[in-house]
Amino acid sequence: MAHLIEQGLQGPVLDLCCGFGRHAAAMTRRGLDVVGVDLSAELLRSADPHIAGRLARCDARSLPFKQSSFTGLVNLFSSFGYFGEDGDLEVLDEIARVLMPSGMAFMDLMNPEFIRATLVPFSEREEQGVVLTEERALEDDGLQVVKQVCMTRPDGEVRRWREEVRLYTVADLAGFLQEREIEVESVAGAFDGRPLAADTPRQLLRLRRR
Repeated sequence: MAHLIEQGLQGPVLDLCCGFGRHAAAMTRRGLDVVGVDLSAELLRSADPHIAGRLARCDARSLPFKQSSFTGLVNLFSSFGYFGEDGDLEVLDEIARVLMPSGMAFMDLMNPEFIRATLVPFSEREEQGVVLTEERALEDDGLQVVKQVCMTRPDGEVRRWREEVRLYTVADLAGFLQEREIEVESVAGAFDGRPLAADTPRQLLRLRRR
């Protein structure tokens, strides 16, 4: 998160699709005023108690905030692309609505070229006692990653669900964002600032609201 702050990210910040709230917590520790939202009640229940009061459950396509509520916005860890193209455009509408003029936003997405070449069919990770396993496959001529997810909570409760994530290129998003008066200021292939290339796993876009 320090890299984003160094680029000028300022509060109040909306952490859109915040999950467990780890990015929101990291920004809060660095002195930013942060609000996080996510659709998953399960993930929000697992948030660090120190940040839980700053997190809320809502749909990214219909945010409960007034116009121009935030100076900064982050959408990180591949949390865009879950609603189909029409729904994803509604998310961009909301980003444009709640971000102040001249406000800065960062979107962190999978690099489609890299994913198609290196898709990991299975992974497992643990955060705050919650174990997430994911099985992945490409569908729709490589435009969509389908994930079968299993979440095991510390008390042994198990929940399974399917996710479909649309893969967007920078060119795709730049056009959609331009229509919403948001400019792509820069693009990187990782948080360390390396250039976007076929072998970089991420697409990190720095955006500016007109």
